[in-house]
Amino acid sequence: MNIDEIHTPVLLERCVELLAPALNQPGAVLVDATLGMAGHSEAFLTRFPGLTLVGLDRDLEALSIAEERLKPFRDRIHLVHTVYDGIQDALDSLGIEEVQGVFFDLGVSSLQLDRVERGFSYSKDAPLDMRMDNTSDLTAEHILATYSESELRRIFHEYGEEKLAARYAKAIVEARSTAPLVRSAELVAILTKVTPVVVQRTGHPAKRVFQALRIEVNQELSVLERAIPAALDAVAVHGRIVVEAYQSLEDRIVKKALARASTSSAPAGLPIELPEHKPLFTQLIRGAELASEEEKARNPRATSVRLRAAERLRRAG
Repeated sequence: MNIDEIHTPVLLERCVELLAPALNQPGAVLVDATLGMAGHSEAFLTRFPGLTLVGLDRDLEALSIAEERLKPFRDRIHLVHTVYDGIQDALDSLGIEEVQGVFFDLGVSSLQLDRVERGFSYSKDAPLDMRMDNTSDLTAEHILATYSESELRRIFHEYGEEKLAARYAKAIVEARSTAPLVRSAELVAILTKVTPVVVQRTGHPAKRVFQALRIEVNQELSVLERAIPAALDAVAVHGRIVVEAYQSLEDRIVKKALARASTSSAPAGLPIELPEHKPLFTQLIRGAELASEEEKARNPRATSVRLRAAERLRRAG
């Protein structure tokens, strides 16, 4: 496998630029909370010779690939099999109290999409799996077999922002009463059958449902809601956090967490802001930064990216 052919890191140079002031510090530690195939991490380790990397991933196959890719840096890396809300436990296990950088590249990875048998893609027939960590129990097949119609409607609506959530949930429950759904092509056929032709012209009818199922299988949003505050807590003064999100639900969580951390806690109407009320972080990007047209042309995965970053100004108390 040629890793570079299937994995082009999104906004790599911009991420390096944003993290550089923190990673240039002596003894700097960076947590790559979504290590994947280590495209970003390889660049960070190359550019910053004094950097120690803590790489987290829930996908054992990705960790194996990353370990091989990062062999030249083996004395400066610690790879941990965990979901990224386990960041504090991972650091505690390594005896690391604080870090100079944290990096998140959210969403499904190129590796997971390209492994047809993992079931992430609606364009290729595969088992309805969708687990990022194949040691976990919950699969898309189990959800489709056991969730009630109202539960299916809820996740399609909340996690897929799907307008036809009710129609799709009803069709799935009717179909499974005849035969269980075990293949992605079976699910796609059911969804396509009940989708008006005019709606099909605006995009693939399965896209949002597959997104919703993937998020539910991997508990991505609840994990992220815990992970961002945990990551912020771990960042040292003058340390930085950089996050790449690819869909609005993720980005909303990141946006709110960074906004809270970079807002004064002073009561309204206080004439002078006391030091203990000053923001803990400052945001380095106004709003979310998008990829340039050149970057999108070079790397289609960058099309939907939203980049946010912040720097710690002080510790609380």
